Amino acid sequence: GTEILHDQAAANRPEEDELVWRLEEKSSEFTLFDLSEILHATHDFSKENLLGQGGFGPVYKGQLADGTEIAVKRLASHSGQGFTEFKNEVELIAKLQHSNLVKLMGCCIKGEEKLLVYEYLPNKSLDFFIFDVSRTTLVDWNKRCVIIEGIAQGLLYLHKHSRLRIIHRDLKASNILLDQGMNPKISDFGLAKIFSSNDTQGSTKRVVG
Repeated sequence: GTEILHDQAAANRPEEDELVWRLEEKSSEFTLFDLSEILHATHDFSKENLLGQGGFGPVYKGQLADGTEIAVKRLASHSGQGFTEFKNEVELIAKLQHSNLVKLMGCCIKGEEKLLVYEYLPNKSLDFFIFDVSRTTLVDWNKRCVIIEGIAQGLLYLHKHSRLRIIHRDLKASNILLDQGMNPKISDFGLAKIFSSNDTQGSTKRVVG
């Protein structure tokens, strides 16, 4: 079993090396982090820094040396999504810029470790508020309208105004993150797909990446 896993990892390396090479060509706003930086920022992925768990793997809060707070997605070795979705999310969201999309700051690929580094959003996700009896009252209807409009603006950008026309395919309350001012940011693009510019019905053509 160990030999098979080793062979699979070796087979993936050329693709991983190609991804790293392409990312290094991107703008200075996208950072290829050293694993040591991430380990230090998250206190070696401590339980105290664990924010949650998704299909991709666990998400940890971290703080870089300059004080910047980050959220780190760590690809689980048993993840059903795997490297294809990791590559998909990195290459896709690195090309997108909108105030209602979560900002991907960079990534780290080192051996078995594959990490996505995002801006940290302190107010968790939308489901944290609307599906809890005690917290739902904290979001009044004026704020809900602002959140709905922000989500709509983010989707309009993805569907019509971005460099790529994108269908998210996994939009739900847990994938809507909230910043300090409770403004929404769409996250988790691992399952997103491009659709062609002349296809307004949105039938997907291929997986991104």
